[in-house]
Amino acid sequence: MNSIFTIFIITLMYSTPLVFGAMGGVISEKSGVVNIGIEGMMAIGGFTGAAVSYYTASPWIGFIAAGFAGAVFGLIHAVASVSFRADQTVSGIAINMIGTGMAFFISKVLFDSANTPTMMHKLPKVFGIEATSIVAFAIVILLWIFLYRTKWGLRLLSVGEHPAAADTLGINVYRVRYLAVIMSGFFSGLGGGTVTLSLLSNFNTTSIAGQGFIALAAVIFGKWTPHGAYGAALIFGLAQAISVYLGGSTFIPSEFVAMIPFVMTLVILVFVGKSEAPKADGVPYIKGVR
Repeated sequence: MNSIFTIFIITLMYSTPLVFGAMGGVISEKSGVVNIGIEGMMAIGGFTGAAVSYYTASPWIGFIAAGFAGAVFGLIHAVASVSFRADQTVSGIAINMIGTGMAFFISKVLFDSANTPTMMHKLPKVFGIEATSIVAFAIVILLWIFLYRTKWGLRLLSVGEHPAAADTLGINVYRVRYLAVIMSGFFSGLGGGTVTLSLLSNFNTTSIAGQGFIALAAVIFGKWTPHGAYGAALIFGLAQAISVYLGGSTFIPSEFVAMIPFVMTLVILVFVGKSEAPKADGVPYIKGVR
């Protein structure tokens, strides 16, 4: 029983950054903008959170700063994808490269190392559960309510499905997409901050290590819904928990154990079945063109 409880706690811990990143992916793609730049947004958020926390001695201030750092890169992605109608996949790849590279560069300037100093204080736990896990769960619920139970959320959904029709009803497609992508960056930044302020005690070259891409996989596996993506993130977190739990095994090579989360990601995506993105996802909107 203790083993099951331990795996449960570890699952929540490792799934939380994925949940934040997945919610960022959901809100962006529901508005019609593909965001594969989650990795870069998490990277800059993770660094910013660690750096701000180090200088302010407050992990919560660092956590919020991580979200705003991700939001800045969300804005950059929105400008490229919405205003300039750039290829959204290319823009996302650029965000991944710039976000990760900038995090390492600024860290080198500030700390003379790609790693930030180890922090004395981390984000707290509540009844043995990471506080960020509770925050992430609350965001999932709030995002579900926003998307399916409010007029603003329904407008966002309409923009992601039929932007031209939404435009004729007086909905500003560009504004909706801008706000959605910026919030996508904010959530992703919180995911990066969770890694460095909750799971670890600093930012380093392997802090994010593909978690943004796994979060994107959770969006697809969860069929572009908040609750579905949350469930997928838990499954991926469970895979990580199992690899950590088996890490001390003497009969399983550590290299194979480390591969478990990534192998499970591939297997799940292969067998996910039919999953359709919003109809206008990835399609730049040009006002007046049907």
